[in-house]
Amino acid sequence: MKILYICTHNRCRSILSEAITRHLAQGRLQAFSAGSEPSGVVHPLSLKYLAEKGIPTHGLKSQSLGELASVQPDIVVTVCDSAAESCSVWFGDAAKVHWGLPDPSQQKGSEDVIREAFMSVMHIIEQNIQKLLDLNLGDLPKEKHQQALNNLTRSSHYGSI
Repeated sequence: MKILYICTHNRCRSILSEAITRHLAQGRLQAFSAGSEPSGVVHPLSLKYLAEKGIPTHGLKSQSLGELASVQPDIVVTVCDSAAESCSVWFGDAAKVHWGLPDPSQQKGSEDVIREAFMSVMHIIEQNIQKLLDLNLGDLPKEKHQQALNNLTRSSHYGSI
């Protein structure tokens, strides 16, 4: 199964989600990320904190949705913080879910405060991905994917998946 993470600039949250998914899924999911207005550069702290957690960063890049037009994902996850920004919309034939993640790259303060913001978002991503993996969507017919994601979203106590 293929999962596509979308965020406006594709430099932090979607990149973190892509890398963490690859790491946790161990081949069960193919993860990609893109943005509607990609910055062209992965945020350096995204790379730093992924590496600190032992999560590979090789091959991560900020790219546009157009560059992934041929991917045809099974699942599309938007990760923009809905209160602060608008997220891209994917019109392809895929199950869709929204994880409203705060942008840790916008955090102000000391190095410790910024690190904690990144670690907090990465922890939420890890929890969401584990719940997603536990669904075993590959064992369900494609027409049941959206319903399973919706049920998972409703059962979550923190608003993401």
